[in-house]
This record gives sequence, structure tokens and C-alpha cells, in this order.
Amino acid sequence: MRASCCFIEPSCRKVEICNPYPPGKTDRALSGKMTATSSSLRFSGCFVTLLIWAGCTSVVCLVDEKLTAQPTIDTTHGDIPLPLSFACGTNAHSCMEYCRICQDYFGAPTMLCLHTLLQHRCIPKFNNSMTSMKSTNWCTWGNVSNYYSNLSHCTEEISDCLMIPWPNPLVEQTFVDIHSRFFKECPSEELSDPPPVIVMALVITPICLIPLMVSLVVLKTKNGDGSS
Repeated sequence: MRASCCFIEPSCRKVEICNPYPPGKTDRALSGKMTATSSSLRFSGCFVTLLIWAGCTSVVCLVDEKLTAQPTIDTTHGDIPLPLSFACGTNAHSCMEYCRICQDYFGAPTMLCLHTLLQHRCIPKFNNSMTSMKSTNWCTWGNVSNYYSNLSHCTEEISDCLMIPWPNPLVEQTFVDIHSRFFKECPSEELSDPPPVIVMALVITPICLIPLMVSLVVLKTKNGDGSS
């Protein structure tokens, strides 16, 4: 007597479920009924096999994934800043931040670090303030004096923190670039000649004083000779 089995081999493990009711040789009268019963049992066995296979696939695969997954180890010990290798201008928070940027990215408070800080901390604020107003108002000193002073103070503060003399060629070039961008079209007050009357007065006065001075010298000389 041989048992009828269903075999399914999923990717995770092999599942074998046997039908405990194998077909046998029975009475011919019950042959049709036994055949129908056997077919029903085989169908039920295969259906159960499919259910078990689905559970096997999800459960076993999840277990395998958990076993093969490697834990992530956090090797950071917090943001503990290293001590500065150079002297900073002041102990203010912003000043220490500038010095730490120079140490972390440039190794020292160099002019390149100063240039980078000016490009990211000072100049963008000034540019945004200038572009927020109409270009026709750029040439009015009352409209831009506050922004101009803030820019000057920002460059001085960062230079002092890095203990770089202020003003310096980098700061001067920064202001030259700003003037060439925003104030190049501003009209300058040209000096005009004074009125003709004033010109004549300024020219004639020394001419008239020369003979008078000569006469005084001559008189003084004569008076000196007569007394001696």
C-alpha cells in the first residue's frame, strides 16, 4: 500500500504533507464513493499544504532576515569639541565659533578662512538688504548707511576674533567689490569753478599786496640808516 503525498519546496524550507488516506482496492460497489472521497482528501491536503507554505515563507524568512541583519553600532561619543590650537580674540560664543571653523577646516586663522567667513556671514546680509530696496534708492546715503555700517562692523568683528589686523587688504577689496556693484552708477559731486568775482578778488589781492610790502621794506631800511 502506497501513501499519496503532496510536495512543495519553497525558497525557505521543504514542506511535505502526506495524505493519510491512500487509495486502496475496496469493494467495487464502494469504488465510486471512495474515489470521490480520495479526490476530496487530496484537494484538502494540497490546500492545507499551500497555507502552511505561505506561513513558512513569511515566518522563516523573517527569522532569517533577523539573523542575518547586522546591528548598527553608534561610534560617536557626542559633539565634544577639541581645544583650540591658537588664541581666539574673545570668549564670546560667536567668536569661538569663528575660531573653531578656522581650526576644523583650515587648520589656523588664515586669510582664506577670513575670506570664507566674510562670504558666508557678512556679505550675504548686506546683499540681501540692498536687493530688498529699489536700485534708485542705493545712492541715498540715509537709506544704506545702516547696512553699510553693519557690514563694516561684521568684517571688523570677525577679523578681531581671528586676531587679524583690521582693516586689511581682504576687507578693502570686499568694499571695493561692493562699491563697484551697488554704487558705481551713483553720481558724484563734481567741483565747479567759483564765480568770476571771487576769482578776480583772489588774483588782484596778492598783486596789490606786493608793492605795499616792497614800500614798507624800503621805508624800514631808510629809517634804520638815518638813526645809525
